[in-house]
Amino acid sequence: MRERSERTLRIRAWRLRLFGLLAVQAGVAAAITWFVSRHFLHNPSPVLAPTTAVGIVAASMGSRVRRTVELLAGITLGLAAGDLLMPFFGVGPWQTGVVVVLAIIVAVLLKGGGSLLVQAGGTAVLIATLEPPVRELSIPRFVDAALGGLIGIAVGLLLVPIHPQRTLQRLAGPLVERAVAALTDLARALRARDLGKVEGSLNTMRDLGPQLTALDEGLSAAEEVVRLAPLRWRERPSLAFHAAYIRHLERSLHSCRSMARRLTKALRDDEPIPGEFPTAIDLLANSAWALRCSICSHNEPRDPREQLLAAVDLVGRAQGKAARDPTRPHTHRLGYSGMIAAGELRLAAQDLLSASGMDADKAAAAVRRAGEPDRHD
Repeated sequence: MRERSERTLRIRAWRLRLFGLLAVQAGVAAAITWFVSRHFLHNPSPVLAPTTAVGIVAASMGSRVRRTVELLAGITLGLAAGDLLMPFFGVGPWQTGVVVVLAIIVAVLLKGGGSLLVQAGGTAVLIATLEPPVRELSIPRFVDAALGGLIGIAVGLLLVPIHPQRTLQRLAGPLVERAVAALTDLARALRARDLGKVEGSLNTMRDLGPQLTALDEGLSAAEEVVRLAPLRWRERPSLAFHAAYIRHLERSLHSCRSMARRLTKALRDDEPIPGEFPTAIDLLANSAWALRCSICSHNEPRDPREQLLAAVDLVGRAQGKAARDPTRPHTHRLGYSGMIAAGELRLAAQDLLSASGMDADKAAAAVRRAGEPDRHD
């Protein structure tokens, strides 16, 4: 119970560190937008401008410029639907529903994404319920929304930009920690041939999907910031390295998930799992964590590379002579699914070597040499 409470507190503290700046950005953007709209555009009731600004800031974990365009397009559709229909049908519950349906249908026909659909429907509701049905207000409303979008971008990219590397580290850290724990549990379950726990490790690997998506969106946001925010231009070289690390890390985790799936199938089919294979998985997990620590501390990742090549060597030993002589099935130490899992581990190791900064061709050659069958006779 205590461990669960501590873990919950760590997760909440992590989320606060990750999204705390987002809250500050949203508050600053809303305040500036309200002030400008009220005192410079003479809008007595600024609604759309602050709402749009907050929406733009909330999209900061992705491509903010692209989402700004989608938001403004959705606002335009909502304004058009509301201002065209409300003067004829009046204000009421069914009128609001009709306006929202039509706005979203138009957004769908324009092949809009989620932001466009949500903003079109949301703006239609605002127009139908909060604003009087006056056609002449369409252009001022759009200007109000455009103002909110521009200020949202300015706050996120100029006044209070995210720190690219810190954001990526905060996203990658829990992901790697959870993946390493799943791989360690997988190795332990394989030694005990515990199918239930192997399936549990596989499910954990599958559950990493949302964190991988968040990491990918964070990378897009970081790349956009260093491209557009003058305060972050000096971080372009270091971000390029981190971007390469993250992309290779993501590929290696996909390979690890495929490996876990094949090993689950191997146990279901009662295939042999030599002891070298779980040890190789432990080395793979340790190397992934050691690589992250080396990157965070800016150290040369020699130990992670050695561990990765040792893991590949052990997998080759687990395969035995089968890789060299496929015509002799009685020499196989791994079954069909086990052989596929071994290949996935090699792919994961190769991607982690590339994530460490090693050239892709050199990483492939190193994995190939470490797994040569002649080494294991």
